[in-house]
Amino acid sequence: MATSEYENSEQLDVMNANLAKIEALTQRLIAAFAKKQVQRTDLQAPDPSIYLRAASSYWNEMVTNPSKVIEQQVAYWGKTLKHFAEAQEALRTGQLAAPEDHTPDDKRFTNPLWKTHPYFNYIKQQYLMSSEAIEKAIDELDTLDAREKRRLEYFGRQIIDMMAPTNFLGTNPDALMRAVETEGASLVKGLENLVRDIEANSGDLLVTLADRDAFKVGGNIGTSEGAVVFRNRMFELIQYKPQTEQVRETPLLIFPPWINKFYILDLKPQNSLIKWIVEQGYTLYVVSWVNPNAAYADVGMDTYVQEGYLEAVAKVKELCGVKAINVIGYCIAGTTLGLTLSLMDKRKDKSIKSATFFTTLTDFSDQGEVGVFLEDDFVDGIEAEADEKGYLHSYYMTKTFSYLRSNDLIYAPAIRSYMMGEAPPAFDLLFWNGDGTNLPGRMVVEYLRGLCQRDEFASTGYDLLGEKVTLEGVKVPLCAVACETDHIAAWRSSFRGVSKMGSTNKTFILSESGHIAGIVNPPSKKKYGHYTSDHPIDGDPEAWKAEAEYHQGSWWPRWEEWLRSRSGKLIPARPLPDSVLAPAPGTYVSANPNA
Repeated sequence: MATSEYENSEQLDVMNANLAKIEALTQRLIAAFAKKQVQRTDLQAPDPSIYLRAASSYWNEMVTNPSKVIEQQVAYWGKTLKHFAEAQEALRTGQLAAPEDHTPDDKRFTNPLWKTHPYFNYIKQQYLMSSEAIEKAIDELDTLDAREKRRLEYFGRQIIDMMAPTNFLGTNPDALMRAVETEGASLVKGLENLVRDIEANSGDLLVTLADRDAFKVGGNIGTSEGAVVFRNRMFELIQYKPQTEQVRETPLLIFPPWINKFYILDLKPQNSLIKWIVEQGYTLYVVSWVNPNAAYADVGMDTYVQEGYLEAVAKVKELCGVKAINVIGYCIAGTTLGLTLSLMDKRKDKSIKSATFFTTLTDFSDQGEVGVFLEDDFVDGIEAEADEKGYLHSYYMTKTFSYLRSNDLIYAPAIRSYMMGEAPPAFDLLFWNGDGTNLPGRMVVEYLRGLCQRDEFASTGYDLLGEKVTLEGVKVPLCAVACETDHIAAWRSSFRGVSKMGSTNKTFILSESGHIAGIVNPPSKKKYGHYTSDHPIDGDPEAWKAEAEYHQGSWWPRWEEWLRSRSGKLIPARPLPDSVLAPAPGTYVSANPNA
């Protein structure tokens, strides 16, 4: 047989094998979609009336100020037509080359063909021109309420990002080149990845961000040595083994958020805040929250305070034989720590020497970017879902937070997985990001209505266990760490909350980076710096930032110096108890509540 005939035969075999795979995968895809549960439309998108009101506002401006609208349209038409004419002229003269490209750098368009290939460059430039025109039209809508305009800007941006040419096979040079190089095998593998994700989510599509088989909590992440020393229905209390001969007399207790798992603070030894704190000479305890199911429908914010915070504090005091401890609250756990401290002040309870808040919102008057999801159209849907099921499935929170960084957490991973046929990376942070938790029904509604929407803690007071607690009741010495590019807890809002707290001893640190990377920022990496300022924490974040001093490197050592001065004398290290319930990281962190 001739070589060409042999090669053709081989290619035909490969094609037939791929076609057989596609047929089998298509059957699996149909079966997976058949399992899809009907979801509430009000949990999938904002109320459509937002777009109707935007259209009405636009037409109203066209009537009252036609010159502005005409100017917008003519500017857009002028750019697009000029670009089209340049491309046509290049083709007419036989120049198979892209016209001059002055578009800004964009990590979605890093392939050189986006600049050099006439087809891909034309599509890219037209897309960017259209995006700019849409954003400008929204920005110049003067008759919309400011809050509604912010939502329109956000959801408009989501639509623009969704329509990027990189998100479609026929207009993605990377995916097309990979398909040619692999003789279509990359597309078959991509279809396999797509089917896998839909099957894993019962008919819904949620992109797998990290290789689920690459990590095991307690195996190669979450490995700091310790033990569960107490357990109730709400949490396991983990004590970590001392790494120094002496420790500070005052123990430290961390309350992580219960929207995700605590091991974000203990991903691996190199970036583990838990390990680092223990190595500085502290007796450290960490709460590992239960992952709730429908049996926790009765659990509210008061339950987290009574059976979580107060019980954990009491247990640590008992185990260490001390009258007071230091505490940390991260994100929603920081918000709830604030509620607890205000309640303790009402009760004259002196169990807390100092408190640290990581990326914490307590004043929700400006909710930042996440505020687009805190209007009634979404919250009504969440409340209905929670009332029906007894809890809010982790799927919804994971999806919501992913859309705050959709290009990084939705579209780019989908392109790599479904169009390039790549396996999800072995990335510990993304593995953790996909390991979400459910939220109890009563708790999530109380949090969204009372704290986020009505801002009761910072205004009229929040009803908690028979008391009305306010920010003024947070009187212990405190240190707050916020992150400069935080999409979830905007640093300015965090600052305003701290400024309203009643403490006369406040420290505020602003870290570079975002909600996770700004906190999980070990000194050894020398990656992100931080700011401190002598300006009063008085409610004006801009004035504070204007006088702030920038420091290279992690804020961890600066905070530890602050903590050390409030942690008492050195004493012999406290060993783990002889009788424990389980080795760290415990059982709650890996339990499947939906099984």
